[in-house]
Amino acid sequence: MLVGMDDPKIARITVCPEDHSPLQPAEGALIEQLNRRIGRGELSNRSGQVLKKPLEGGLLREDGRRLYPVVAGIPVLLIDEAIELQPDQTEPSGEEPA
Repeated sequence: MLVGMDDPKIARITVCPEDHSPLQPAEGALIEQLNRRIGRGELSNRSGQVLKKPLEGGLLREDGRRLYPVVAGIPVLLIDEAIELQPDQTEPSGEEPA
C-alpha cells in the first residue's frame, strides 16, 4: 500500500517533480511487466542504474511516460530514480488495439 495515497488531499498534491503533472498508482499488470524486465536485467532508471530489486509498486505520471518507484510504501519522487516508459520498454499485452 502506498503511504497516504488513500487520502484525497495527499493524492491531489502528489505530482511529478519534473513537470508537476498528476501521479496515480500504477496498475498491477504494469508492475508485473516491469518486474519481468528487472528480472532479466533489462530495466534501468533515469540515472542509468540497472534495477536489481523488483518493484513493489509505482506512481505513474499522467502521460504514462514515467514511473516513480515505491519503496517500503513510500514513493521515491526523485527524477533520477524514475523509470522511463517508452513503447519498447514494456511488453505487449497480447490484446489487439481497439
